[in-house]
Amino acid sequence: MLENLNKYEIVLASNSPRRKELLQRMGVNFKVRTLFGIDESYPDSLRGEDIVCYISRNKAKAYQSSMAPNELLITADTIVYVDGEVMGKPKNAEQAKEMLHKLSGKTHQVITGVTIVTAKRTENFGVTSQVKFTNITDEEINFYVDNYLPFDKAGAYGIQEWIGIVAVEEIKGSYFNVVGLPVQRLYQKLKTF
Repeated sequence: MLENLNKYEIVLASNSPRRKELLQRMGVNFKVRTLFGIDESYPDSLRGEDIVCYISRNKAKAYQSSMAPNELLITADTIVYVDGEVMGKPKNAEQAKEMLHKLSGKTHQVITGVTIVTAKRTENFGVTSQVKFTNITDEEINFYVDNYLPFDKAGAYGIQEWIGIVAVEEIKGSYFNVVGLPVQRLYQKLKTF
């Protein structure tokens, strides 16, 4: 599958172990390249998918000057969106626990923006999944944060971890998007390159 990509050297521009695993499971051969200090700010006027698409495009622009002509670059950005508030990655345990309290008993959106770039073409898209959490107790939140250290995850949780097993009541949309990469949509886009 995806034989059309054989002419490219595929580069995943991400430190996320979940994105690496999902791309591997999709059957794509790739290498990882990361730059540090990329600006992930965005205009206050942006909402939802526009935020992650903007950030994902900016990440791609940071790599473009160092791309080889035969490379295909994939960048992504994920946020959790609840009650109009954007949740990125928590800076510490206190912030992680605060985020999980805000998600408790509510439906939130997990939104991922993806950018695919070659020397001749750029594709940018967003995918939104709805996730409903049951009410979670302080004890459960403390247990999760203390044992799973979710500081590298938007919204301070990984759906594939303990909290996903005990707190997620319902998902509408792509499960893998919630994990960190909307692989079904990415696969469809890569088929056309």
